[in-house]
Amino acid sequence: MDRRFLGILGGVIIIFIAIFAISSHSSNSPSNSSSGGGTPTNHKIGSGKSSVTLIEYGDYECPVCSEYFKPLQQVSTQFSDQIYFQFRNLPLSQIHLNAVSSARAAEAAGLQNKFWQMHDQLYANQDPTGATGWVASKDPLNDFYVKYASAIGLDINKFKTDYASDQVNNDINADLNAFLSTPYVNHDTNKEATPSFFLDGKYIDNSQVIDSSGVSVTKFASLINAEIAKKQPAKNGY
Repeated sequence: MDRRFLGILGGVIIIFIAIFAISSHSSNSPSNSSSGGGTPTNHKIGSGKSSVTLIEYGDYECPVCSEYFKPLQQVSTQFSDQIYFQFRNLPLSQIHLNAVSSARAAEAAGLQNKFWQMHDQLYANQDPTGATGWVASKDPLNDFYVKYASAIGLDINKFKTDYASDQVNNDINADLNAFLSTPYVNHDTNKEATPSFFLDGKYIDNSQVIDSSGVSVTKFASLINAEIAKKQPAKNGY
């Protein structure tokens, strides 16, 4: 896993350029109807008792994001009573055929309160080589997303309507705009990639959470515990 993961990570970071196809009107790109603003999505799990939030900006088709999927499940479970884990859309539509369509599927599921279930279906069924499954489909909605929607108990007619809706389109664009407005993007544009993480607003470089075997739950936990400690009331008045 380690060589494969590190090779994929390096390749994606090199090829990703932060010029998103927001202005395209095809089914694989969001339109620019929300380019003037909008409220980013707010998909969170966890109780957030420590007031610490870990945000991932991800792309469902990104092979590196798929490597983070299971470790992040462990992290969010381990800290479920302490932090919020939040996912926002960062579809790399110039290099991933179905990046935006998969984001649409997740957001449409979210309108029936099943965002995380669809999020998990997409990552669990992602082919990181890009050769098979929904990532390679010319009609992923009918070939795959409807099946996932059925499996998680969605109203299929509503799912299809929401999938194509302006609301879902605008939600994705709002996430894109939120990412592009972060100080990280403005000041360090050469390192943009997915996944991108922010812990209470502070950017986490991927090198901080990987080791020779891949994504490290232990390293994630160390960063999170340090941030939680900062929020703890001072002892003895200090």
